[in-house]
Amino acid sequence: MSLSEIFGNDPVWVVLLKVVLVFVLLLLYTLFNIWFERRVVARMQHRIGPNVNGPFGLLQSLADGMKLALKEEIFPKAADKIVYFIAPILVVVPAFLAWAVIPFGPNVRIPFTDIETQLQVTDLEVAVLYILAVTSIGVYGLVMAGWSSGSTYALLGGLRSSAQVISYEVAMGLSLVAVFIYAGSMSTSQIVEAQKDIWFFLPLLPSFIIYVIAMVGETNRAPFDLPEAEGELVGGFHTEYSSFKFAMFFLAEYINMVTVAALATTMFLGGWRAPFGIAQFWPGANEGYWPILWFLGKTLAFLFMYIWLRGTLPRMRYDQFMHFGWKVLIPASLAWIVVLAFIRKAQLEGMITTQTLLIAAGVLALFLVVSLVWPVGSDDDDDESTIEEVEEFDAFADGYPVPPLPHQRTSTTEVNR
Repeated sequence: MSLSEIFGNDPVWVVLLKVVLVFVLLLLYTLFNIWFERRVVARMQHRIGPNVNGPFGLLQSLADGMKLALKEEIFPKAADKIVYFIAPILVVVPAFLAWAVIPFGPNVRIPFTDIETQLQVTDLEVAVLYILAVTSIGVYGLVMAGWSSGSTYALLGGLRSSAQVISYEVAMGLSLVAVFIYAGSMSTSQIVEAQKDIWFFLPLLPSFIIYVIAMVGETNRAPFDLPEAEGELVGGFHTEYSSFKFAMFFLAEYINMVTVAALATTMFLGGWRAPFGIAQFWPGANEGYWPILWFLGKTLAFLFMYIWLRGTLPRMRYDQFMHFGWKVLIPASLAWIVVLAFIRKAQLEGMITTQTLLIAAGVLALFLVVSLVWPVGSDDDDDESTIEEVEEFDAFADGYPVPPLPHQRTSTTEVNR
């Protein structure tokens, strides 16, 4: 059945109902995620966390949101007014638009009516490319926010964010190419359908690992939260924002977290299909509205991973982060795509089995894990002959200390000073 037969035939009120429900779901999910993150991190650090407002403190996020909306807004004098106002809008809107092609479940009947519809707003033949294109627009908002604020810290945060998103978006896109090769489609609904027998995270394990790492870097979350490093840049690109505009950046960050988690669920974890074992014992697990529960449960597992990383790992150095993205993830993605193309072709012609693909995926996944923890060499490891050839310079020539460049070193007299 083609996409034109599945989508595009719903009444206007059904389409509007889907859009409103997705919008409300993302807002509620954001409020829950903030509470969930604070409670989990508090448990990891042997604290209590929010527990006053509402049952178990569930209304704490709502109270914080109302506080931000009602606070007095501070407008920096040096800011460019138009760009300053547009930036948070440009960050939030793409975060919502990406959900237009995310499938929540199969065909269902709307209660109290005879209308059947897909649990998805719409779908495209290039739906995954649409998600990548829409989400990449958000980085323009971060750069505009950093530039228009008239602050050095905000500008540095915006520059870091642009470099980071571009770097890890390449690795993320390449990791999804393997899914396109294996599923034979870029449509999100058809990719979920192709995972009826086996979820793609098993035969495409290297792509899954690359995607998980890239999605953390893409959303600027710890340990890759370098654009917002409070120890270096105060608050990064949103340092000069307050009140409701700051809340918009906060909202966009958490929606983007759910978006990349939903895309990972759709691409690698069977989408809305029930976890292994449930469908075998319960034939109706993948029918009706139950798949929404499986889908949200899988995204929540990814969000728990986000929180776990934040509470466990220290922030990386920026050069280490960029080195890992350009010199490890991207080459590994390209190599895996070439290998997978040959394996998939041979598999379709019956020359090799799925077990061979699983072995190849396991070997490359092991290489990725080892490269992640393998120490990166530094300039301090050079031998004495190389150090003697390095250019010396006076670090105090301008009246204040200047750190040396990679090809320079300070003299012994300056060290003693």
